[in-house]
Amino acid sequence: MSVANLEKYLPPNTLPFLKKWFADYYIHIKITRKRDSKLGDYRKMPDKSHQITINSTLQPELFFFVLTHELAHLIAFEKYGMRISAHGQEWKQTFREMLLESITIYSIELKPIILKFSKSPKANFMASPELVKYFHIEKYEDETNFVDDLEIGSHFVYKKHRYVIETKLKKNYLCMNLDNGKKYMFKPLARVEKIS
Repeated sequence: MSVANLEKYLPPNTLPFLKKWFADYYIHIKITRKRDSKLGDYRKMPDKSHQITINSTLQPELFFFVLTHELAHLIAFEKYGMRISAHGQEWKQTFREMLLESITIYSIELKPIILKFSKSPKANFMASPELVKYFHIEKYEDETNFVDDLEIGSHFVYKKHRYVIETKLKKNYLCMNLDNGKKYMFKPLARVEKIS
C-alpha cells in the first residue's frame, strides 16, 4: 500500500512526515479488521522488507499515533540493529523524536497528552490512562465509566454482576462481588456501568 492510499485513515497534513519516515524502506502496510488484542504491529520479513499492520477502526489521530509507534520499531531496528530490545531505550528515543516532530498533527486537546506521553513512551497504549480516556471517552460517554473515575464505595455492574469498590491498592481497585461475596481486582481502565 502506498503512503497516499493511507490518507483516508489519517488526519490532515500527515503525508510529509510519512514520506520522510518511510524514506527508502520497502514497507507492506496491511489495514486489518478490529483486533481486541492489539492496535497494530511491526515485523521484519524474511525478504528484508517490513510489514506493519494497523486496525482499520481507529480514529485518524490514533491511527497516526499507532503508525508512528510501529514505524519507530522499523527505524530503531534499522539504525541500531536487530539485537536491541523491541521497546527498549533506542525505540523509546526514536518514538519520542517522531512524536515531537509531528506534534502539529494532533488536536489542541491531545497535544499536551502526547507531550506528556513522549517523556517516557510506553510499549502498550493501554498503559497511558490519558490516551485511553481521550480516544474512548466519546464512544462510551453515556454508557459506561472507567473504574478509576468512580469513588470508593461506588456500586457498578460488570459482565452482569454487581460490585462495590472497597479500596485502591497501588494502581488497581479491590472490589467485592455483591452476588457471591468474593473479592476481585479491577484495573483502573476497566469499563463498568455505574449504579446510582
